Amino acid sequence: QVQLVESGGGLVQAGGSLRLSCAASGRTFSTYSVGWFRQAPGKEREFVAVSRRSLFTTSYADSVKGRFTISRDSAKNTVYLQMNSLKPEDTAVYYCAASSNYYSTYAADFGSWGQGTQVTVSS
Repeated sequence: QVQLVESGGGLVQAGGSLRLSCAASGRTFSTYSVGWFRQAPGKEREFVAVSRRSLFTTSYADSVKGRFTISRDSAKNTVYLQMNSLKPEDTAVYYCAASSNYYSTYAADFGSWGQGTQVTVSS
């Protein structure tokens, strides 16, 4: 089991940047693929980015590709989501999640979830 805590959300103007953090306890993050998902009110939860276990290769949703970057700090057992050029459409609660699956970007394959952190982008 792994416990996850997100932080770093807030209010930012369109075009601005935020960095979200996902800190893990219980197990080292290197054992897991770690994904970021987001959910806006009344909307389904959607995939944002993933850092795969072992070699830490990454994948991104088309909607954030080129703007968001997922990375790891193994010494701190933390995964980050750097968000640049933010748009109002990025407004959502952002969740990090951990999975033993190497390739999956589906929420159902991620068994451990954080509480979420709110990101609001104003226009």
